[in-house]
Amino acid sequence: MVLRMSTLFLRTLREDPADAELPSHRLLVRAGYVRRAAPGLYSWLPLGWKVLRNVERVVREEMDAAGFQEVHFPALLPREPYERTGRWSEYGPDLFRLQDRKGVDYLLGPTHEEMVTLLVKDLYSSYKDLPLSLYQIQTKYRDEARPRAGILRGREFLMKDSYSFDVDDAGLQRSYDAHRAAYVRTFDRLGLHYVAVAAMSGAMGGSASEEFLAPAEYGEDTYVRCTNGDYAANTEAVRVPAPPPLPYDGVPAAHVEDTPDTPTIQTLVDLVNARSDLRRADRDWTAADTLKNVVIRLRHPNGRTEPLVVGVPGDRDVDMKRLEAQVYPSAVEAFGDADFAAHPQLVRGYIGPAVLGKQRGIRYLVDPRVVAGTRWVTGANEPGRHVLDLVAGRDFTADGTIEAADVRAGDPCPVCGGALESARGIEIGHIFQLGRKYADAFELKVLDEAGKQVVVTMGCYGLGVSRVVAAVAEQTLDEHGLCWPREIAPADVHVVVAGKDAAIAETAEQVSAVLDNAGVRVLLDDRRGVSAGVKFADAELLGVPTILVAGRGLANGLMELRDRRTGERVDVPVDDVVKRLVELCTAA
Repeated sequence: MVLRMSTLFLRTLREDPADAELPSHRLLVRAGYVRRAAPGLYSWLPLGWKVLRNVERVVREEMDAAGFQEVHFPALLPREPYERTGRWSEYGPDLFRLQDRKGVDYLLGPTHEEMVTLLVKDLYSSYKDLPLSLYQIQTKYRDEARPRAGILRGREFLMKDSYSFDVDDAGLQRSYDAHRAAYVRTFDRLGLHYVAVAAMSGAMGGSASEEFLAPAEYGEDTYVRCTNGDYAANTEAVRVPAPPPLPYDGVPAAHVEDTPDTPTIQTLVDLVNARSDLRRADRDWTAADTLKNVVIRLRHPNGRTEPLVVGVPGDRDVDMKRLEAQVYPSAVEAFGDADFAAHPQLVRGYIGPAVLGKQRGIRYLVDPRVVAGTRWVTGANEPGRHVLDLVAGRDFTADGTIEAADVRAGDPCPVCGGALESARGIEIGHIFQLGRKYADAFELKVLDEAGKQVVVTMGCYGLGVSRVVAAVAEQTLDEHGLCWPREIAPADVHVVVAGKDAAIAETAEQVSAVLDNAGVRVLLDDRRGVSAGVKFADAELLGVPTILVAGRGLANGLMELRDRRTGERVDVPVDDVVKRLVELCTAA
């Protein structure tokens, strides 16, 4: 059926919505694809719903082609299974919790590992039933503290999640590889540029995990890749190579010095290099020789809080996303005035290792580069004073290491030592080798070939269906509007009636009907009383891949074809238009 702009439930906007941060968010709202209902919640309008369903169709076709079977779970889930795995509390405030009229606890599902494990346990008990891969396309819920970026970071979103079940780890690897290959085919069909990077497992647990990221200037994830090899990782998953221990024979004893007027790392470095009695004999001190100790408060899932001090070289900052990933499921909170008052040994701006460590009641974790023999300038736990020549392993010992310092372009690759480059991306998929975490929790076992009971091993594979819509928009938009790949566009051809002559409108109607009968999806701008300029602006904003103009050229038997992506224009005889468009739209 031809979609008609005259009756389509659509209002395009000329101004950007006030709350829109990203280009894709602005254009999806302006083009009438989505409409904000509440913070983090969006209604899908007809054109947006078509795009979303097209993405869903591609995902479903590739899952089915890979041999995975579709199921569908409820979104409203009981508390007990999630309590059994610990995720009722581990999810923290991100989980939507509610009670029914009887006071029984439920949650709105953020993901369904528990439910699918119980389902398989209920029905399968033999190795002959495996391998098995089940998937669903389901609405998920997450109580985002600060919903942002439109449909990219909302409280309700559409996701494809699938789960594999195997007898052993070799089978898990095969299932993982099959899902990975299906993701590659899916994203290729969706017209996405993407990279697969090593990632953290987070709330899912398990061992190996990879994220699929769509490179985008405004992406919320930062990742790095090696300029010499194949290594790529989300910065949260980067492992800093620890240097070898250093000898410290001949290093002076640690000494505390007055360091007035040094509010920044650089002013501190300038002061110690300017004073002959504080300078190093071998070279100047640098910001990387200072030990910055950052104190935060951890809130554990059981509600208990504790201070944690993280030590990083002074030329680095603590990356809160990396830190949060390392301490999960505990939450990171600011260390406020009341916390400092409760721990007077922590002198703000001058915290040093002498008052830190489990034995002193404050856990102290340092960057992997803080190895034995490294020599530091750091706080002396007194206002206006620092300690110099403090040697790790000689003068202090941390409780452990933590990957919390920011990762930068130019850092060495953990695999080959080559330089890393940094980029930003939008997470569109995440795959995990869960192992036996959930199977152990629910005692999911099968009889193997020898008749012995073995615990099943699992994988989990998520793909953000609604996020893909925003990711594609972000990668393909231009200064005029959206620009959809044909596979997921709401129509193949946008026919613009650019003239008041009845013959022009009649020809556009006839061509649209023939195209529709030929299987070409048509959006016809048949609005009366709307100028050609407005229609052309809307056509560019809406982003249908091919624009067909019925206008003055009809006097010469011609219609104009415009490629929305390239801007290329060509006049085509009316008699050849249908054949040309059918060939164009079926070429893929």
